[in-house]
Amino acid sequence: MAMDVMCEVANCVYNRKGKKCGADEIFVVSHKGNKASNSEETDCKTFEPGTL
Repeated sequence: MAMDVMCEVANCVYNRKGKKCGADEIFVVSHKGNKASNSEETDCKTFEPGTL
């Protein structure tokens, strides 16, 4: 399992100093059911908007 999850979405409430994700869990989904061919076909459902 990855030790650090990096995120560059500045307005996510889980974004921590150094672009590290501070969420307890990460939920990533595919636009095409349960399979994806590349990263553009996925989204992070853990994202929650916050203030900058």
